[in-house]
Amino acid sequence: MANPIKVVLVEDSAIALQILQRLIDSSPEVDVVGTAQNGAEGLKVIAQTMPDVICTDLQMPQMDGLEFTQKVMSEFPRPILVVSNTVHPSDVDNIFNLMQAGALDFFPKPTSGSATDYERLKSTLVTKIKVLASKKV
Repeated sequence: MANPIKVVLVEDSAIALQILQRLIDSSPEVDVVGTAQNGAEGLKVIAQTMPDVICTDLQMPQMDGLEFTQKVMSEFPRPILVVSNTVHPSDVDNIFNLMQAGALDFFPKPTSGSATDYERLKSTLVTKIKVLASKKV
């Protein structure tokens, strides 16, 4: 098998970070190589780990997901998946601003802990990461 896809998670909620890391690490094709709790920390982790894909929240202290996305695209251009409660199809303004900044896709933050939801979320998240890893930005 090829090397796993390297992912950095940027998320200020410890619980959401743990769930996302568990979802991603449960796939042999994807590997979390670093985590950060805000955009400023995220930029340092990216410089150290050079991931293939970045998953970031939108609402974070110090540097939000939009500013973070803009900085990543200017300093370390890579595919970005926004994982947030505030990006649903009805949030046209947030989605437009993030896409303009360089984000490639969106994923709603996991909210339920049921086993069927967990498996569905894992499958969707890993698929999105694999597709993004093949994109050149």
